[in-house]
Amino acid sequence: MISFVARRLLATVPVLLIVAVLVFLMLRFAPGDPAAILAGDAASTEQIARIRAELGLDRPILAQFGIWIGNMARGDLGESFYYKMKVATLIGQRLEPTLALATLTILFAIAVAVPLGVVAAWRFGGWFDRALMGFSVLGFSVPVFVLAYVLIYVVSLKLGWLPVQGYQRIAEGFGPFLRHLILPSFTLSVIYIALIARVTRAAVLETLGEDYIRTARAKGLPEFRVLVHHGLANAAVPIVTVIGIGIALLIGGVVVTESVYAIPGLGRLTVDAVLARDFPTIQGVILFFSFVYVLLNLLIDLSYVFLDPRIRY
Repeated sequence: MISFVARRLLATVPVLLIVAVLVFLMLRFAPGDPAAILAGDAASTEQIARIRAELGLDRPILAQFGIWIGNMARGDLGESFYYKMKVATLIGQRLEPTLALATLTILFAIAVAVPLGVVAAWRFGGWFDRALMGFSVLGFSVPVFVLAYVLIYVVSLKLGWLPVQGYQRIAEGFGPFLRHLILPSFTLSVIYIALIARVTRAAVLETLGEDYIRTARAKGLPEFRVLVHHGLANAAVPIVTVIGIGIALLIGGVVVTESVYAIPGLGRLTVDAVLARDFPTIQGVILFFSFVYVLLNLLIDLSYVFLDPRIRY
């Protein structure tokens, strides 16, 4: 187990290095000059050239990459062009809203999707099963930003139940904190619920056809116990796997959701940094997201040992 974890952690180094190279090159060859954006529309050519020199953008690309990689190896993600502060500090300041939104979304999606998938498998071919399959298709088809604007119009503007936009830190009160997160979390969780519910249905449906399920029913066990302790327990590995895969969808959805609901998290920071051509911030945030994704997938792999005793590393 320890050797497996060590190998996986070491494997993150080349993954992050490849991500760093790709992000660095794509940003440098993308249209738009950070110096021109910072200087403003009325800036002269000399002013833009001076800003480029201050930012180090006048150096060769290989020299810029070498400096950035060297700083990153020491734990320094650089300084933001636009915000004039360390990228690591900037990420730390924006982490709470994103972490709160992602955590609430995951918990809500799992709490809703897993029971829906189990019931759909239990009532295979019935109206509930068909309704869930229709919801799954709809959940994948509707873009996050479209659903967000519809919910804002209905729930916030028409009914006035929840705030339209914004974020309240948990230190300012749990009630306002939760009220500002309910709508964004529900918006972001729809596609996640559709994914998890569909896979749960398929996994549980497969286990319900096994001999041990028929044996459990023949012993007179309650149906709930058969579904949960025998059906769902033996289908846990593919369900947990799709939860880990869905984290990639969650990271992409956070960017859109935070922009629509004006939540000052890492997703909103990414959009603002892209618009400002803030290279260090974009690189730092993407590397942070990549590291979190790799780490969470490692935790998902380790959970297999506890879900299925037959699996050993």
